[in-house]
Amino acid sequence: MAVFGGSGARRGWDEDDLGDQSGRTVLITGANSGLGLRSATVFAERGARVLLACRSADRGRRALAEVETLARVRPELVPLDLADLDSVRSAARTVTERTDGALDVLLNNAGLMGTPRGATADGFETQFGTNHLGHAALTWLLMPALRGGRDARVVTVSSLAALRGRIDLRDPHFARRRYNPATAYAQSKLANLVFAVELDRRLRTAAAGEDGAPGVTSVAAHPGYTTTGLAGSMARSHGNPVARAVVGAGARVADLFGQSARIGTLPQLHAATAGEVRGGDYVGPDGPGELRGHPRVNRPPRRALDRVTGAGLWDLTAELTGVTPDPA
Repeated sequence: MAVFGGSGARRGWDEDDLGDQSGRTVLITGANSGLGLRSATVFAERGARVLLACRSADRGRRALAEVETLARVRPELVPLDLADLDSVRSAARTVTERTDGALDVLLNNAGLMGTPRGATADGFETQFGTNHLGHAALTWLLMPALRGGRDARVVTVSSLAALRGRIDLRDPHFARRRYNPATAYAQSKLANLVFAVELDRRLRTAAAGEDGAPGVTSVAAHPGYTTTGLAGSMARSHGNPVARAVVGAGARVADLFGQSARIGTLPQLHAATAGEVRGGDYVGPDGPGELRGHPRVNRPPRRALDRVTGAGLWDLTAELTGVTPDPA
């Protein structure tokens, strides 16, 4: 069993249980704010080499300076726009080169929520393209580097919104159905979870064919009801004044009642480090409704475990991104 310093998913697991992360290299998407920035800070404080993957150069540099003040190993900035597959490929090459093909943790944390209808650089619906397709492509492209890491893990961050999600494999971009920001977000977050589970299946199958254990572990996590600033960004993205006001009111409620980013980050930190975490686990808060609390392993929604959906999403993702799945 790999030992990362984590003491288990007992009630009350906290950052203090994380342990020393010296010698490990961690790539975090969306590391310029919210859960990503908090994760980067915690890993850096504990000795990991942290790569902050950020879309905005200015915000990325500010986050880098903030993390650097607490880091034991100098952190690094990696330009990454998940809404542009050329940027995803470039980031994967950069990470592979900088790490000499040895990456220990990929934390797929970045995300958009409830945005108006739009399209990525490659013509995909914005939320599905950014939250799922960009992360899936990045994961596949970095799989050789993850195999070169030590007890490597891929942690994909989903959301409670996945509970109400439906994945339409025939119309993932809302070309034929009416677009709704919340529906599109729920689809993208369910896709994150389905991908994490399917990646675990494929890794296990590939390892069984080689008579060994998977060299890479795929797990998922969600932060519960957490104040991260994502809701505020969502509100500002709407040009319609009425929509902006409604969404803004919801964001203010989240700010009032959501748990702190410090607590909300714990599930993904636990998923990335705790020694007893297994492939396919889904780590979230231990409180009622998984809304808040300290991390524990929870059961994913039934839709996330459906093998037909998993295989269909896997194949569709390969077709849309043009990236060869790994494992094949």
